Order: sequence, then C-alpha cells, then structure tokens
Amino acid sequence: MAAAAAGRRVGAIPSRQGVILRTLSTTVKGSSMSEPRSSSAPSPEAAIYQRYREAASRPQAELCCAVSYAPQLLAVIPEEILQRDYGCGDPTPYVRPGETVLDLGSGAGKLCFILAQVVGPQGRVIGVDFHQEMLALARRHQPTVAGRLGYDNVEFRRGMIQDLQLDLEALAAELAAHPVHDAESWLQLRSRVDRLRQEAPLIASQSVDCIVSNCVLNLVRREDRPQLFREMFRVLRGGGRVAISDIVSDEDVPEHLQRDPELWSGCISGAFREGELVEALEEAGFYGICLVHRQREPWRTVEGIEFRSVTLVAYKGTEGPYLDRNQALVYRGPFRMVVDDDGNLFHRGERMAVSDKSYYLLQREPYVGQFEPVPPREEVPLESAPPFEWTALTRVRDARETKGRDSDLIREILDLCRGGDECC
Repeated sequence: MAAAAAGRRVGAIPSRQGVILRTLSTTVKGSSMSEPRSSSAPSPEAAIYQRYREAASRPQAELCCAVSYAPQLLAVIPEEILQRDYGCGDPTPYVRPGETVLDLGSGAGKLCFILAQVVGPQGRVIGVDFHQEMLALARRHQPTVAGRLGYDNVEFRRGMIQDLQLDLEALAAELAAHPVHDAESWLQLRSRVDRLRQEAPLIASQSVDCIVSNCVLNLVRREDRPQLFREMFRVLRGGGRVAISDIVSDEDVPEHLQRDPELWSGCISGAFREGELVEALEEAGFYGICLVHRQREPWRTVEGIEFRSVTLVAYKGTEGPYLDRNQALVYRGPFRMVVDDDGNLFHRGERMAVSDKSYYLLQREPYVGQFEPVPPREEVPLESAPPFEWTALTRVRDARETKGRDSDLIREILDLCRGGDECC
C-alpha cells in the first residue's frame, strides 16, 4: 500500500495548541482534520470538527441511519448517550465474550457500553476518539453504566484512528512540560512524539481481538486511509477480526461533492465506493472478507448517486510461511469452483492440494463447514516440511499421499493374488 501522506508543513508556531492542531493530523469521530478556522467556505475537516462538537451538546438525527439494538443492552445506558448515537449499522454481533475490543471513533460511548455487556466482566473495551467533548460525555457517564452492570471494563482514550500509536493526552502532558516556541523546540517535540509512539503507544501491536467501527471510516481523509488500515492490521492479534459498519456509494463520488464540507461531515462525500472498502481491507492483509449486511434501500441519494449502509467482517491470520505437509481439502459446494484469498482454486468434490496454513485456516470461521479436510497418509513434521509450491495451487492431491497407512500393503497383496495360484 502507498505510504500515508505527510503532515502539513508549519512555519512559526505561536502556541502548543497550534502545535497539536497544525503539525499533527487530528481526528474527530475518525476524520483527520485541522483546527477549525472561521471562513465563508470551511474545509471538510473543519466542518467535521464543528459538526461533531455541536453533536456532543445536542442530538443531530441527520448524522445517522436508524439502527436497532437489543433492548436489554440499552437499558443500562443513560438517555443522554442514547440520543447521541451517530452510527449506521450494528457490528456488535461479531464480538465474543471475554475478548478485548477496540471501538474506532467511539464518540459518546454508546457502542462501547453495549460491547461491555457482550464481552462480559472477563472482557475489555477500549474506545478511541479525538473529540474532547465526546470523550468527556462518555467518561462522565462511565461510572453510571459500571454501577448498573456491576463491573467496569471500558476505557476511553484520545487519539487518531489512523495513528493508533500516538496517545494525544500523553502528548499534551509533554507539551505542558516542554512548551514549543521556536523551531528548535518543535524539532525536540518530533523526537518526543517518536518516543511516545514507541514506548507508550495508544494501542499496542497485536493487543486486540476484535476491532469495530460504526460510520467512522468514511470521515477519514482519503490520503490517510492506507495508514488507517495498516494501523488496524497492526493492533489486531492473529486470528482476530474487524467488524465495520459504514456508508458506501454505488458510484465514485465526484470531486465537487468531495469539496462540500456539509456533505463530508454528513458521511456522504467521503463514502467508499462499493467494493473499495473490500479492496482496502485486502491490501492491508485481511482475508475472509464477508459482506454480512447491505442496506437494500439507499439511506440518501445525491445527484443520482445512492448512499447506503453496509457491514463487513474481515480476519487477520495469514502471516508466516506456506509449507507443504501433503494435506488436502475437498470443497463441498454448491459452486462448481471457488478461489480463496491466497489464490487456491477448489473444484467441487476434488481433493485439492493446499499448504499447511490453508489447511487449518479454511476450517475456521468464516469457512466452517465448507471444506472436508483430508489429512496426509503420513504426517510430515513441521520442521522438515518443504515450502508449498505455488504451481500446485490448482493441483489435485494424489490419493496415495492422503489415504490410509495400509493402502500400499493391501495393494501388494492383491497384486500377488492376481499373479499366481498361491493366493491366500
């Protein structure tokens, strides 16, 4: 994937607030942005900042699609939080009890408080948002929700969802201790930022079982999106998953709509084109990507372009070498043939040669029940297994490599019987 775009250059820096908001790409409910400036034509980033600042103080129904959640999960959540739900889908069914879950663009915390009940007291929920007003609202009601549940497993952190290494509250503490007033102190700040990312990341690598987001990714600037998906992949554990609800368009959004601040902050101008969200996940290294929900009727139509909600689930876990241990998988159907994310071609009913990684991967979710495993006749030790030959992607595994241990002995006996009179 292409490297993320560099941050804006700055000249003289008058204050530490200026440093935070001008030298760093910042995010409100997931969108990277700069400090709002008063002008007749505000930038999309400034419009997002202002719109979600207002949404923290008073509900804005036009920012969300109608989403239904289980009533029992909403009962413990204060009404002020329920009124500030700016999502477009429900990724919570794809979270498991006991997991550590990361909510990108957590806003007022509604989804985090629902997930707190899904993962239970043995699980953990981390909400990340940039907007201070939204974070303050979520944190103010956190003790109330914890008291009603009988446990507190939710934490809210301030950061940018496309830069999950940088803890902005830790950065603010550094700035308070070491104010920036000239170019030299600004360079020292950059060094401190690098140290914070390495020594005290906002979200550590491979520390999360599941990532959820709800109508957030479309607010991130297009140039920041490759970094966004790389960061999601980085913090997720192997075998983990992402569950993303977001807005997509059925056509590319034209440039003049992308420049409309009102439409961008309203989850329209930044919408992914159908299929584009899948491609971004694939490029980041995710596999097993499933479209688990697609809104049939469009949420909005602008200039003939339809915008609707979708929910996608994708998995992490294909890292490491591909080894050949003589395993095979038989695709059950109903399609005549299918191709997996590694390019393995499966003909229905045939025992197809696969790598050791594919052999186990395709028996886990989301593939459970689609393949019949055929183990090797003699197990090949992992440490002596040769690399899997990619020319074998469409190779049928020879039956002699996978059938029972006694097959050759039986064949030899039958050959003897056919060749003479002294057959037993």
